[in-house]
Order: sequence, then structure tokens, then C-alpha cells
Amino acid sequence: MSSKQERQRAITKLIGKDEVTSQPQLKELLHAQGIEATQATVSRDLEELGAVKVRVRNGDSVYAIPEFEPERIAPTDQLRRVMGEWVAEITCSGPIVVVRTPPGCAHVVASALDRSALTSLIGTVAGDDTILCVASETVGGVGLAQELSDLAGLSTKHKTSHKKKGSHGVAV
Repeated sequence: MSSKQERQRAITKLIGKDEVTSQPQLKELLHAQGIEATQATVSRDLEELGAVKVRVRNGDSVYAIPEFEPERIAPTDQLRRVMGEWVAEITCSGPIVVVRTPPGCAHVVASALDRSALTSLIGTVAGDDTILCVASETVGGVGLAQELSDLAGLSTKHKTSHKKKGSHGVAV
């Protein structure tokens, strides 16, 4: 019999390594590791771990656990992979850069950005499919948008927005 902490550690590892699409699948994967858990227990564990479902490239929804480890810096390759996989569009206005993702994926990208140690990025706020990024004064929104576009593998098209007087933007 495993402790709650051991079971939740196993769940975190399984979700990080496999594309887990359902609680019954997760229950089977735990069983294969010798960990018995009821559906209700798995459900509670997922909620306590903050697991969410995110859509992946093939359209499936899989469990993901956002990491909050401020002292852990995401390697550039990991950031490039996350950005390339989940960023659909990047625009900016002034020091604010808006990053669009598929529904349910913004928190994953924002977490990777927050852990990236990019000196051009002050911080992020994530919703369901949109992230607001604040650029440093030294780089500005256009520079940060370009840097994020490069990481995401998106081509950049510069445009000036005429909707608001004096606002300039980068659309990707």
C-alpha cells in the first residue's frame, strides 16, 4: 500500500511522461506500478495536484500539471518546444505582448515563460487561451514579441494599428 504522497508523486510522473487522457487510464497506469487507487481517490489526487486537461496537437485532451517552482529555470529547448507546440499568435501594444494559445493551454505556456529567466520579460498573467506578457523597458513590447515569435517558430509581420491613436503593434 502506498502513501498519498507516493501516489501523487507517481501520478505527476505518469502525467509528465505519458499522454494520460482519462482517469480510468491513469488508474490502470498506477496499477501497473503496483499502486491501487479508486476512481474517487484518483479524482481527488488530480484536483489536489491542480491537474488540468489541455488539448494537444492531434486534438486529444490530456492531463497536465502546471509547475510552480520559481527557482527552477526552464531550459531554452523546453521553452522553444512549449512555445512551438502551443503558441498560435503573438501581438503587442506598447510594453504588453499578447500570446494566444489553444483553449486550456495558456497556463502551461505562461509557466514556462515565467521560469525562462528571459531578461526581456517582467511577468505574465494567463487566462484560458490568452497570456498577457509585460516587457522590460529596455527591450519593449516589439522586442519581446519578436523574441517570443522566434522561440515559437512564428514568422513576424510588423503592422501599425490604426484603431487607437498612437498604438503600434506586431502581429505574428
